[in-house]
Amino acid sequence: MKNIKLTIEYDGRRYLGWQRLGNSEKTIQGKIETVLAQMTGEEIEIIGSGRTDAGTHARGQIANFKTKSNLTAEEILSFLNRYLPNDIVIKDVEEVGERFHARYNAKGKQYSYYVWNNVIPTAFYLHHSFNVPQELDLLKMEKAIEKLLGTHDFIGFSALKKTKKSTVRTIKEIRLEKEGSMLRFTFIGDGFLHKMIRILTGTLLEIGMGKLEVDVIDKVLANKIRQGAGETVPANGLFLDQVFYS
Repeated sequence: MKNIKLTIEYDGRRYLGWQRLGNSEKTIQGKIETVLAQMTGEEIEIIGSGRTDAGTHARGQIANFKTKSNLTAEEILSFLNRYLPNDIVIKDVEEVGERFHARYNAKGKQYSYYVWNNVIPTAFYLHHSFNVPQELDLLKMEKAIEKLLGTHDFIGFSALKKTKKSTVRTIKEIRLEKEGSMLRFTFIGDGFLHKMIRILTGTLLEIGMGKLEVDVIDKVLANKIRQGAGETVPANGLFLDQVFYS
């Protein structure tokens, strides 16, 4: 059996997210598995580095699958990009060791969230950013970002209810960059909870608008109550940039 690693780029707006559901034609995983089954004649299950929500995009999603096929990495790459829809692109195919597991071996991830900060909306980035017309206090947002760095229990900044699994995560870096009307938030950490980045971004934006104070970060980290944080921003501004492996 070969173990094949895929690096995948996709525009998520037409899909119900990464994870295969009953209607596989509406998920990224389902689309790729269908083409792989046609290519190999085998029933293929791909393992992703993690789920992305409906409407979320990726520049560097990682997945792997096992196959008995003798096709080369170059042939697999060519076949997938020929038969997948053009909003799903395989950027790289590599044969890896049998122990490689896209999810369990992942050491961290980088996400970006894009905000178009202008009273005039944009046609070009309509499906790939969130329009915020209000003026934002970037200095207050930077102060709030400092409070989020490090290791914390982030359940109050997630869509999780109760879970037996740990909700402690480490955020190594959050960058806020502005170019013209476009703001880019970059989040780098060892992992992120369900909708965590969208809730963190929504909270930072409400701090920038003056709807919330900077100390709301301390309060939510302490009391772990989701209702104290900001709104969940839409999925269309979110990109999975990169998955880190040792």
